[in-house]
Amino acid sequence: MFKATHPILGTRDIQRAIGFYTQQLGFGLAFQDHADSPNYVGFRRDAVELHMQFQFEHEMGTIRLRFLVEDPDALFDEYRQRGVGCTSNTVQDRPWGTREFALYDLDRNALTFYRNLTGAEKERS
Repeated sequence: MFKATHPILGTRDIQRAIGFYTQQLGFGLAFQDHADSPNYVGFRRDAVELHMQFQFEHEMGTIRLRFLVEDPDALFDEYRQRGVGCTSNTVQDRPWGTREFALYDLDRNALTFYRNLTGAEKERS
């Protein structure tokens, strides 16, 4: 019955967030509510859509999102080439059966990009 989810991230500076998500993380700007001074925007990359809305400081809280991706190593390399700081210097195989890396956006929302390890990869760990 469920088809998709579109999380809404908070931001203190929507123009700065648009630049980070489009120029650094490779998302496209899918929509915005006002052309001259947006308050609510949507980003899209492949099948993933994120929404973002301006929030006052007292409304902000850290959000943690996990993105299932085909190749976290290639995405990690892409982000490093774009100058995106990640929380680790490598992509890591984790004890819970994923290969992943993480970063924080400009508003300290935590973004983790992962794929599930294959049976053979789990055995090697």
